[in-house]
Amino acid sequence: MINLIQITEENFIDAFSLKLAPEQERFVSHPIRSLAQAYIYREQCQPFGIYKGNTMVGYVMVIYDYDIPEYDIWHMMVDESNQKQGYGKVALDQLLDYIKTKPFGSSNRVTLTCNRDNIQALNLYKSRGFTETGAVDGDEIELSLMMQ
Repeated sequence: MINLIQITEENFIDAFSLKLAPEQERFVSHPIRSLAQAYIYREQCQPFGIYKGNTMVGYVMVIYDYDIPEYDIWHMMVDESNQKQGYGKVALDQLLDYIKTKPFGSSNRVTLTCNRDNIQALNLYKSRGFTETGAVDGDEIELSLMMQ
């Protein structure tokens, strides 16, 4: 069973040992960087470990942008040894359910960016209703979802 578990002082070290395949490293920042950002934005974000049972198999962070307002998904990744098993799909669905509770503020818009060459991730996001907004920043394209 796959679950999202909030990153705390008890489990943050587990995130440090997550690895992407070498060809994927340009797509997602390592959780170490993301956790530093989570500390800075701690009043408006929540990092999660993606767990299979008691083992962290991935990482994702949600942040609320008060200026827009919208929820943003940052740094979603599944360890290379646990990919292609559907864990990302389950984790994304659980993350969207979490966002629906509006933990930081009122917004129905969820946005993320994805490297245009990361076809597997793009297909995942599009399968969950995300559409390209047309905004581009280098190799990153923006996708968004309006939730009910």
